[in-house]
Amino acid sequence: MTKLYAIYGASGCGRSLMLVARQQLARESDVSENQTSEIVFIDDALTEIIDINGHRAMNYAAFVNEPAESKAVQIAIANSRVREKIANTLEADGISLWSISADNVILMDDVQIAEGSALSPFVTITSNIKIGKCFHANLYSYVEHDCVIGDFVTFAPGVKCNGNIHIQDHAYIGAGAMIKQGTPNQPLVIGKGAIVGMGAVVTKSVPAGVTVVGNPARILKQK
Repeated sequence: MTKLYAIYGASGCGRSLMLVARQQLARESDVSENQTSEIVFIDDALTEIIDINGHRAMNYAAFVNEPAESKAVQIAIANSRVREKIANTLEADGISLWSISADNVILMDDVQIAEGSALSPFVTITSNIKIGKCFHANLYSYVEHDCVIGDFVTFAPGVKCNGNIHIQDHAYIGAGAMIKQGTPNQPLVIGKGAIVGMGAVVTKSVPAGVTVVGNPARILKQK
């Protein structure tokens, strides 16, 4: 029987994670001669099965109808709200979330990461860290000690998340952003759904739902 894995999303995010997915599958592979595995792309814009970078690509309905012993999906969609919607659909259909991690990712002591994460090459997660489901950490990002990260959080490339920081659900941290270390008694908080702009230097807590930019980061006022 076949184990069928999928990268949900065939745009840039999905295609960049396919190598990570292949590395993960190689580590998870069953040595049994009777067991085969395949990774496909899911793209809901497709009306027929095509080839993308050497992998079959199909829409979600076709994926559901594929015969397989088991199925698991990595949701490679940058928009966290869409990620959540797809995760709920997968759960309703009895399909597992698939966590993937590049071969050179570093995980240190007491790291808890929920299902569905995507850890790109050169990511480092240090010690005493708890991370929610469907976390995306792009190239060269790091999470330092004693951080708590919620569900559906996204790190663009090169994010520097220092110690004693709490990042709530659906926050987006832009490329190259740096978040100042908090303290055990007063962690720095990035609120639910907040956006930290590219290259921002965050020196104090960020309220839920706002966008901050600059050095030091300030709330972007709507015109």
